[in-house]
Amino acid sequence: TRLDADELTGRARTHVVDLDAPPCTLHRAAVEPFLAMRADAARDGIDLVPVSSFRDFARQALIWNAKFRGERTLLDRAGEPLDPTGMTPAQRVETILLWSALPGASRHHWGSDIDVAEGGAIARGYRPKLEVAEYRRGGPFAALSAWLGDNMRRFGFYRPYTRRGRGVQPEPWHLSYAPVARPALERMS
Repeated sequence: TRLDADELTGRARTHVVDLDAPPCTLHRAAVEPFLAMRADAARDGIDLVPVSSFRDFARQALIWNAKFRGERTLLDRAGEPLDPTGMTPAQRVETILLWSALPGASRHHWGSDIDVAEGGAIARGYRPKLEVAEYRRGGPFAALSAWLGDNMRRFGFYRPYTRRGRGVQPEPWHLSYAPVARPALERMS
């Protein structure tokens, strides 16, 4: 599925569909596989819920700018909060890029990428932080993470961010629908 330049950069919504149940916005080609994966997870006692899906350019810019201004928490490579006081603008940009794409360069613009949590493990009033510890053994989403590792590929999904080091840090909650994401990534390269 080929995305045009506006779809690739989050400046158009022509490629996405808004779902009511579960509430999320996905590329039209990713809807059926995601719902099938969600149903399969439910049969195994996992309530696979979207936390974040399609994000347009404006939404990504709001997130980015809030982090730059210090209104949202900045995290280091280990996912620990940082104090932005005293950081140069270049240091802030480098730090933000560890966890957030520049507006126009986010995989969420494609509608193929979705951040997920386990609804049954979310206590009343708890909002998933999307931190690695939540998805490790002992974390509230460890069972989901294991289930995804065993099953997501059958539905065309994979985790694009799995390694520590340079660039974006590991995000076990971030799933990508390969038939849309891989061609989009090639176009962005």
